[in-house]
Amino acid sequence: MQGVGKPMGSLRRIRALWAWALTLLIAVPMAVGALTLEGPSQQGGLLAGQVPPGSEVTALGHRVPVDEAGRFLLGLGRDAPAEVVVRVARPTGEDDVHTIAVTPRDYEVQRIDGLPSNQVTPDAQTLARIRRDNAAVAAARAKRLPERYFDSGWIWPVTGPISGVYGSQRVLNGQPRQPHYGIDIARPTGTPVVAPADGVVTLAAPDLFFSGGTMIIDHGQGLSSSFLHLATMHVAVGDQVAQGEVIAEVGATGRVTGAHLDWRMNWFDQRIDPSLLVPPMPTGD
Repeated sequence: MQGVGKPMGSLRRIRALWAWALTLLIAVPMAVGALTLEGPSQQGGLLAGQVPPGSEVTALGHRVPVDEAGRFLLGLGRDAPAEVVVRVARPTGEDDVHTIAVTPRDYEVQRIDGLPSNQVTPDAQTLARIRRDNAAVAAARAKRLPERYFDSGWIWPVTGPISGVYGSQRVLNGQPRQPHYGIDIARPTGTPVVAPADGVVTLAAPDLFFSGGTMIIDHGQGLSSSFLHLATMHVAVGDQVAQGEVIAEVGATGRVTGAHLDWRMNWFDQRIDPSLLVPPMPTGD
């Protein structure tokens, strides 16, 4: 959800470039005993891990999927604590406990006015619908595939002015609400949306209350992308998609004030920042 107001200006674009450069500086390998991690160790970051094959890994309340080569992912949510404990049970019977330092972030405050009152403070009937929507989304995210589709790498699903950033605190019609967990890209209705990485479609819902046309793609090992406010979807649940394939079209469905794509990413219940996986947004669009 977003308010399509003024696109990100030059100052914010410079800040975005600086943040991406800082991410590259942070994203250095960390080798601690039997554990190696690479990626931005900051709130919203996604780390790629390596342990001895046959090891079991637990972190942030999850038994982490580890492939035959000992590779896994670790997502750090918007409000990840300053330290995250990673436990590695090696096949030799040895157990290692590692503490990973997490760099905190400052988040913007975004004010959006002019929304219908029922979209800010829903009535009982609407709340029941929202619960059904949330159950459908949770069921889609529960379909966790072991394949590493994300090895395809990452591209922007659509390019254009960024009108909402990850982590910002939302104030809707003057009332504080949940933070924004995605990247909003303002584009006209009908603009093609492509898969940012390979994966399998696990949700293709045309009309959720808040997010309107909503699609979820599972990229494997607990990692998924969500695409909100879509006008049209070109793939269905169960379809395997390739990076760059057109999957949908930008819309203005659900709780919005204008056409845009809201791209979100999850590692299990950790909401991570998609912008940390892609280069800075091209400025020519």
